[in-house]
Order: sequence, then C-alpha cells, then structure tokens
Amino acid sequence: MTLFRNRPTLAAELLRDALHAPMPSFDRARVGDATLGEVVPTEYRADLVLLLEGPREGPLRMALVVEAQIGRDPDKLWSWPMYLAGLRARLRCNVALLVVTDDVSVAAWAGAPIDTGHPGWVLTPLVLGPSVVPAVHDVAVARAAPELAVLSAMLHGRDEDAVDIAKAALVAANELDEERAKLYSDLVVWSVNDGARAILEALMASGKWEYQSDWARRHVAQGRTEGYARSVLAVLAARQIDVPADAHDRIAACRDLDVLERWLVRAVTASSLSDVLLD
Repeated sequence: MTLFRNRPTLAAELLRDALHAPMPSFDRARVGDATLGEVVPTEYRADLVLLLEGPREGPLRMALVVEAQIGRDPDKLWSWPMYLAGLRARLRCNVALLVVTDDVSVAAWAGAPIDTGHPGWVLTPLVLGPSVVPAVHDVAVARAAPELAVLSAMLHGRDEDAVDIAKAALVAANELDEERAKLYSDLVVWSVNDGARAILEALMASGKWEYQSDWARRHVAQGRTEGYARSVLAVLAARQIDVPADAHDRIAACRDLDVLERWLVRAVTASSLSDVLLD
C-alpha cells in the first residue's frame, strides 16, 4: 500500500491503462479515511482509500478502495461489498474496488464475481496481478513512475528477466529522497527470486552497483561465508551453468571469504564453471 499512498494517482492510472476500467477525469488524488463502517458494532477498515478530485473544491469524482491480498480470505467476499456500500453512502460518489496481489491463483480468486443475493447486484473486483501490471525494463519509464517500477519488480520478481526489472526499479529508487530510496530498494531486493538477488549482490560486490538501502547493504556485508557460497551456487544455477557434485561440495564447503567473493563476481559473466573456479 505504500506505493499507492506515496503516489495516489497510481491506482487510477493502472485501472485506466492496465485494466481498461472507465475512470472519470480528475486533477488530483489524495488519501482518504479508510474507515468504512457505519454506526454499527463492527468497524470495517480497508487497506487504503483514495479520493479522485476535480480542479477545485466540489463533489468528488470517484473513490477507490485498494486492498493488498497475499492469500485467499473468504471473509473478504462479505466485507468487500460492505466497503463499497459504506464508502458510497458516506462520500456520495461512485466507488470502485481494486485488489493488488503478486500471486496468479489469488488474482483469479479475487477477480471472481461476488453474488450479493440481490438481483442485478454482482460485485466483480478489479484485480492487479502479475498478468496485468506491465513489467518495467526501461529506465526512463521507471524514472518517470518509480512507484510503478517498484510494483513491477514486486509482481514480476520471479520472472526470467527479474534482474533487468529490478535494475530499472533500483535506478529510479536511488534518485528519490533518502527515505523512499531505502524503502523502495528493500521492496525490490526482497521481491526478486534467489537467483536474481544473488546476481544483484554480485554486481554490488564487483563495485558495479551500489544499493541505497541500509538493509540491502547489511544483507551483503554480513560476511557470512555460507551466504556467499549459496550466492555463488544460485548465480550459476540462474545462468544454467552445470555444477557437478564435487564442485558443488567444494563451493559449499569453502570458508575463505576472499575466494568466495572472487567466485561470486566471476559467476556473473563466466561462460563455464572452470572460469569461475580458476585459481
């Protein structure tokens, strides 16, 4: 939700451009009160509410409920209609529900129509998942919309081209203020697969890359030989370089940090295992 909170227009932009949902014209967007209950014993609170406004004070153009969903939650089939009904009654404007998830199966579940039982009232949530959010590889695009680039890395961090996606997002993040740069770098590094993370770490170790995130720097600088050994093996696996059992055991058992660092740097560009383990 941080990405949508930091760039309130992002949800409406993705609804319009990625999901092709009808969006009213608006001049600005801001974060609203996420409390959606009425005067009843149970309070309903959404992850985020965004308000789309015109050029000056006046009726709201639209309100968006944004929900982050990491798994299937049957309770949401009952609460989501309440979110929209409560918000619509409170703000007196059109409303829409946007669900964000990095899991394809959860996206399919969340996008299924919800039959409320009232004739004609079927809620079909709008879902942003890996198949809808574009993978951002272009640094220029990432710089223009850093939150979109980070979201792209979070949803496509397991793809084959995760390294390129992560690089674009990190370049964009590094040009922001320190607080957002650290947070966004953490999100990117945390989201990519082990092989991509190992390659990014190797780039940093080679001096060709530098993370802004304190967390990412600490993660690489811990100096644990076991972690470096796993990184070497992960890079080799990601680059589809065959590692026989004896070589695997040699790398895993190595406790010389200098040697492991050399192997890790070489693994990024080596064409064979012998190039990596060359003394």
